[in-house]
Amino acid sequence: MTSPKKAAAPAPRAETTRIREGLPFPLGATWDGLGVNFALFSAHATKVELCLFDDAGEVELERIELPEYTDEIYHGYLPDAHPGLVYGYRVYGPYDPANGHRFNPNKLLIDPYAKQLVGKLKWSEALFGYTIGHPDADLSFDERDSAPFVPKCKVIDPAHTWGHDHRVSVPWDRTIIYETHVRGFSMRHPAVPENLRGTFAGLMVDEVVEHIRKLGVSTVELLPIHAFVNDQHLLHKGMTNYWGYNSIAFFAPDPRYLASGKIAEFKEMVAHLHEANLEVILDVVYNHTAEGNEQGPTLSMRGIDNASYYRLMPDDKRFYINDSGTGNTLDLSHPCVLQMVTDSLRYWATEMHVDGFRFDLATILGRYHDGFDERHSFLVACRQDPVLRQVKLIAESWDCGPGGYQVGNFPPGWVEWNDKFRDTVRAFWKGDDGQLADFANRLTASGEMFNQRGRRPYSSVNFVTAHDGFTLNDLVSYNDKHNEANDENNQDGSNNNLSWNHGVEGPTDDPEINALRHRQMRNFFATLLLAQGTPMLVAGDEFARTQDGNNNAYCQDSQTGWVNWDLSDDGKALLKFVKRLIKLRLTYPVLRRGRFLVGNYNEDIGVKDVTWLAPDGAEMTTEHWHDAHNRCLGMLLDGRAQETGIRRKGVDATLMLVVNAHHDIVNFRLPEVPDGGFWTCMIDTNQPSIRGQERFEFGHEYSVTGRSLLLFELQHEEEE
Repeated sequence: MTSPKKAAAPAPRAETTRIREGLPFPLGATWDGLGVNFALFSAHATKVELCLFDDAGEVELERIELPEYTDEIYHGYLPDAHPGLVYGYRVYGPYDPANGHRFNPNKLLIDPYAKQLVGKLKWSEALFGYTIGHPDADLSFDERDSAPFVPKCKVIDPAHTWGHDHRVSVPWDRTIIYETHVRGFSMRHPAVPENLRGTFAGLMVDEVVEHIRKLGVSTVELLPIHAFVNDQHLLHKGMTNYWGYNSIAFFAPDPRYLASGKIAEFKEMVAHLHEANLEVILDVVYNHTAEGNEQGPTLSMRGIDNASYYRLMPDDKRFYINDSGTGNTLDLSHPCVLQMVTDSLRYWATEMHVDGFRFDLATILGRYHDGFDERHSFLVACRQDPVLRQVKLIAESWDCGPGGYQVGNFPPGWVEWNDKFRDTVRAFWKGDDGQLADFANRLTASGEMFNQRGRRPYSSVNFVTAHDGFTLNDLVSYNDKHNEANDENNQDGSNNNLSWNHGVEGPTDDPEINALRHRQMRNFFATLLLAQGTPMLVAGDEFARTQDGNNNAYCQDSQTGWVNWDLSDDGKALLKFVKRLIKLRLTYPVLRRGRFLVGNYNEDIGVKDVTWLAPDGAEMTTEHWHDAHNRCLGMLLDGRAQETGIRRKGVDATLMLVVNAHHDIVNFRLPEVPDGGFWTCMIDTNQPSIRGQERFEFGHEYSVTGRSLLLFELQHEEEE
């Protein structure tokens, strides 16, 4: 269907004599101290109008046609414009959905390069480019003006006094990620003033920063902070898109997180975290936008150049490829879309001092029309870019598209979420049969996936829990999800949780069950923090936060989704234990080796880097590994093994990890090792107060409690 040539809503008087040609770069609205340059990409538009608004974004004051079109960029320059100017675009062109074009100048559009938004999205039928309820559905053309309902863009002054702030650049082997939500982390924190809760300012309150710093983690990973849209169906139910995986502006922080209303607030938060030697990583969503499928609203890219920004069905461009599962998929094979994403990343890294990014559904970003390709232009761009190759790049290496599971297949320079670590570790401690060999692989950074092309063990981002799924407390307290509060008949969220309630569903007063649950939480934390790879914790797990069994709190901007800072005695004890584990990890380099542990005997130095032990103290045999009922092993990490390619003996401590997922005690014979000495127990999840004071001779049979983990250190007589 071609455009019916409907005109946009009546325009305010335009003083076009003051507009100048300007430049086609940089894209977006850029203040140069004398005026503002406006530049907008569109390969198929016929005209672009710049719409100016009052400071509140409520009254459209003027429309100015951008006078020049250079290399698919519409551009113009306003010499009298200043920071604070509020604007949007109306873009003209064919309305021809069958060929992928959905131009409708009646719809005010957000600049994809907008650095700040003002106002809120107000759901209205006027937001849609077609007339809802029309017999021709999205093939129809809607003439209503959407400007009263759309957030507006604001020109910013990028100047900021950073002082001595600089990127923290924590080495990967010392990186411990702490995933949290800007709003949920501070909404219930007693030290955060009411007016700052749920904002970037709330995250820079001294007590908040001190908690993270004293925990010992290195890196704060924030769930999406790019401006996002609350889904209409959620608002109708009194809920919101709490997590924020519904971006609409990749350069602008969400206005709801700005207590001051100023962009500088985000920068100040970063500076405060950097001052505490904490990195800041953003969870970014470049795989789709909030505009959804052909039935979604026209808010930005759909109305600017739908056929360029989105991947459309090749045989009918009216419809969208939906590899994201949310209605649409951005087309990063298009050079200008690729430029937008990489420009956004560079902006956050350079102008906002962010230290890295976690990419939601990252497989999409490396997929051409015929499938995932590690040489996709986006992945190549990140690797060669002088800015992006220096920041942390973390991939969630799966999506719901064809060939979507790509864990281990991202190119060098990337690290990846390892969901197999999550699933294997959960199954092992739950007591499932046949998990021991896989569990050993997870302890050694899943070398079967990542030990290739010079990639390092830190390439495996290990996690037991994440924002998506049960909290750690709920993992040991519920067999089934309890998402009734989401008002989706408990049909949402994963059913494959590999969880175990230990006898009672939900909270209980049974002291034995509670003791076992807390030991299991210590087991999970010890496994995570003592394994090779890069550990990731979720905020609140360190003191046993609960979501009451909800494993999909994406819409719970409520006490369900917020971190509860009213710690129980058990929660305080768990927090203390987690701090000890983190300190141990950072103290002993052998727990975070730079090379994969492969178990081969090095004849030059006469040691193995890792030896797997059966309960009798001897090396594991093939029969041990293949015994589906075997749930106990020892992992001996020889500190004499050299982690570099230099053939000489190392000088690290020798440690031994012992795990027992049996329900009952297993007597484990402590092995004899060369050069003599004795063992001390540094960690016993059944006795969290142990500090390594007691001496255990070689050959001693240690009674390993059922469902527990231990860490021993080799001591030498001369070290007494």
